[in-house]
Amino acid sequence: MGKGERYILFGVVWGLMILLFSACQQQLPKADLQLDRLPQLFPDYAELTIPENIAPLNFQVQEDYDQFIACFFVEKELLFSVHSNSGKIELGMKQWKLLTAKSTGGKYSVEILAQKDGTWARFQRFENRVVADRIDSYLVYRLIEPGFETWKSMGIYQRCLENFEESPVVTNEVNHGGCVNCHSFRMNDPDNMLFHMRGGSGAGTVFWQEQQLSKVETKTAETLSSAVYPARHPSGDFVAFSVNNIVQSFHALPDKQVEVLDTLSDLVLYDTRNQVISQPKQLATKALLETFPTWAPDGKTLFYCAAKALPPDQYDEIRYDLYQVAFDPQSRQFGQPELVVNAADSGKSISFPRVSPEGRYLVYCQSDYGNFSIWHRESDLMLLDLAAMEISRPVVNSDQADSYHSWSSTGRWMVFSSRRQDGLYTRSYIAYFDTSGKFHKPFLLPFKDPLFSQKFTKAFNVPELVKSKVLLDPRSFERIRDKEAMPALFR
Repeated sequence: MGKGERYILFGVVWGLMILLFSACQQQLPKADLQLDRLPQLFPDYAELTIPENIAPLNFQVQEDYDQFIACFFVEKELLFSVHSNSGKIELGMKQWKLLTAKSTGGKYSVEILAQKDGTWARFQRFENRVVADRIDSYLVYRLIEPGFETWKSMGIYQRCLENFEESPVVTNEVNHGGCVNCHSFRMNDPDNMLFHMRGGSGAGTVFWQEQQLSKVETKTAETLSSAVYPARHPSGDFVAFSVNNIVQSFHALPDKQVEVLDTLSDLVLYDTRNQVISQPKQLATKALLETFPTWAPDGKTLFYCAAKALPPDQYDEIRYDLYQVAFDPQSRQFGQPELVVNAADSGKSISFPRVSPEGRYLVYCQSDYGNFSIWHRESDLMLLDLAAMEISRPVVNSDQADSYHSWSSTGRWMVFSSRRQDGLYTRSYIAYFDTSGKFHKPFLLPFKDPLFSQKFTKAFNVPELVKSKVLLDPRSFERIRDKEAMPALFR
């Protein structure tokens, strides 16, 4: 066969493939019934704003039909369709990348056809907007049983948000079954991380910084406890910690499980270069319980929560306000605290403040009392505009506990914990935050199996967005596991 004949044959075959593909695309059943409503989906992946680099949003159509076809359109073009008998619509990576590439800066729409007893019905189309604002590519979280008495295994894991790959950062096998918690990063940087190892000979605060692992004992004779809630300074030179005497008690009421409260708490500053802890007097008062520090992105202001110190039997009267205090990184000196939001006077309590990367907004948890909002069903996320000093309740909230949250490095995305699915397990949800200061409808962290979150029996705890993968082999912690932690100096 000559070269010209091969070109002709190739052209004929290619043409037939295009015709066959077009024919397959058109072989959709004619709907006998038009339904004027959206289909029931799990997860609810309809009418969203999503980043172009998110993993496929697989879902199940939860309607009483025998067959389903999901048709994916960009404008009027039908890109592909997915057939299912179970209602599960699972997209391959090539299909998903084609869909998002064609719809970035615009929208794609999905039309569901469903058949029962030989009759096909067409549901109302839904649209999802795809934005070029990329989300940080990794999410780090702790996986733990949702109870509060004990645990068997736990670990800090990382998930690539651009696909479904998950890997451990560290598990509690490394410290003989103790607790690993309170992971924290400097400005979404996976190479600047800390977490606590509790219990046993491996106890201490572990730092991963400048490609080095170290372990520090942060308890001193002058402070209440080892370090608890951390806030990495943008420079990397400091960490603001709370030190807390924490107790928990249990409810007999079915709609409440546990109360976690502080009997004492202060704030301290840890100098990472010199391994020195200091305790500013204005942040360690007897009259107030200071906790939950977080830095403004310029590193010159520390926000935190504080409540009047009351006895434990008045736990439901302990309410935290939001404070700020100026900080000079050169002199390591703090100014005088200033009240930012007085929540206690309105019968509310603030916890987990987090400032957006550009410094304009702050999101905090608001509950009826106390500071452990993760166990408070009424907990909502509140948005504070620091320029206008206006507070609003964004659309991300539900009728269950919405609590721990973190910003992406660009400030365009926020991930948060919510018990909205069943009231028991915390799961991670993602929401877009646009340039006008408005949140969009949140969506569940996607999984390859859309029903994964209904089957998985561990909670996603403390979700933190990071720019790339944490390049630490979990076995690397064995080098420091049984070594005595370096004691911090108090000055």
